[in-house]
Parts: sequence; structure tokens; C-alpha cells
Amino acid sequence: MLFEEGAKQFQGGQSMTGPVETRVQTGAEPEATKQNYGDDPLKVRQSDHYREEYIKSFVEKWDELIDWDARAESEGQFFIDILRARGKKSVLDVATGTGFHSVQLLKAGFQVTSADGSAEMLAKAFENARQRGLVLHTALADWRALNRDIHGRYDAIICLGNSFTHLHDENDRRRALAEFYSALKHDGILIMDQRNYDAILDVGFDSKHKYYYCGDQVSAAPEYVDDSLARFRYEFPDSSVYHLNMFPLRKNYVRGLMTEIGFQRVRTYGDFQETHNDHDPDFFIHVAEKSYAR
Repeated sequence: MLFEEGAKQFQGGQSMTGPVETRVQTGAEPEATKQNYGDDPLKVRQSDHYREEYIKSFVEKWDELIDWDARAESEGQFFIDILRARGKKSVLDVATGTGFHSVQLLKAGFQVTSADGSAEMLAKAFENARQRGLVLHTALADWRALNRDIHGRYDAIICLGNSFTHLHDENDRRRALAEFYSALKHDGILIMDQRNYDAILDVGFDSKHKYYYCGDQVSAAPEYVDDSLARFRYEFPDSSVYHLNMFPLRKNYVRGLMTEIGFQRVRTYGDFQETHNDHDPDFFIHVAEKSYAR
């Protein structure tokens, strides 16, 4: 895979080169054409800022970063097998993005509700599904008040694409996990992934470029990292550049939060493998069970 995510090592702190059926409505406000980070982008560490980061032009390019066909080949049946092995049928995708996993699960026969906090992302996801002959049931939702925006209980919740890292505040993370827990049936499971920030913080950034971001013409690498900020830079073939400010979550911190919220058992995979050395995987995937039913 030729996808470049940068391989430069660094020291932390240093700079580097509604209702379920509701469809997204576009407002009358002028469309943002440029991300806004103010005078000092490194000071932007608020959970709500992601809405300003995912502007339409960035969202339109997001699938160049993912490459749906390559992504489907790289992860195979991993998530489908986990859900089927536990007899799960209804799935709430709380981080739909441009719709990749919602579409894959719909095609596999699951009942899927697709939620996101970005109206731009949901609109793109709906269109991506429509082009594949599918209809997404979408909902614009804030994780911290998920059960206000989403009704019913689900067999499983998925929160993928390194999305949980957008929550910069500890209270926001706890509230979101508590909302996920409440939205699950008594024997439900939460599947959540994250970038391997342990490796980034401890030894520097590197990537095998094999599994998650499979677009071979897009560069994505950290521009700045400290203990509470990972600022990633994304450069596309047309030389356009975008950024995301994220919180560098450590693996055991996330596992501990899940347990404290009430999940009974948490299994962690590294790049879809249960056995791994902590600094080797690009991503971790946590599978948290609400009960000891099995």
C-alpha cells in the first residue's frame, strides 16, 4: 500500500512537518469554506469544535482517505463476525462518517441506525448509500445526550474511525460512554476503536498503512502532539490541506473508563488481532460487553 501517513519521529509537545428517521436538513447559514482554528490552533481543545472541522469540502474528500474498496478488503468480516457470533441484529452506528460501516452492515443483513454529530457527514453517508442502492436511517445526534436524540435499545453500538478521540474533556467522555451503555440492551456490546496513541506518545509516529486509511494518494500525519492534543494534518492530491485536533487517548485509559461506566468485560484487538505487542498496531479495537451473558 502506497498510502503515506508520514514516518517522522518526534518528541511530545514539538511541532512537526433528532428522531431516528429524520434526514439531514441544510440550513440557511453560509457554507464554511475554510476550517477555523483562530489565532492559535494548538489552543483549540474543545469537544464541540469538530463541527467546525468537518466542513463540506473536507467531507467531500474524506473517501479519498478511506478508499472503500481497499478498506473492505483490509478489515474483511471482522466486525460482522463479532456481531454474528454474539447473535446481534440491531446496530447503532454512532460515528457514521461517510457511511462505510453502516453500508457494510446493511449489506450483511443487520438492522442499522446511522447517527453522527456532523450534518455534512450524514448527508454524504446518505448519498453514498443511495449510490449503492441502500437507504440509511439517519439521525443527527450528540453522544452526550444520545438517548434524547435516539430512541429504543440496540444489540450493539459501534463507534469507529477514531471518533471517540474528538472528545477532549473527561466529563464528556464519561457522559458519552454512559449514554452508549444506556442505549444498549441488557446483553448488548459496544465496539469502539482508537488510533494507537500510546505508540505515538512513547516512541513517535509510524504506520503500516494497511488497515484503516487506505487511500494511496493522501498524506495524514501528526503535525503536533502533546499529552492532551494530537493535531493531524491531511494533504490531498490537489494540494488542499485540512487539520483535525484530537485527544490522544491511551489504550488502558479507555479500557478503564469502559469498566468504570459499567461494562463487564472488555477485549482489545490490535489491527484486528487479539494477540499483539502494544506498540505495533496502528489501531486498537475494544469490544465491551454490558453483561456476563456469555
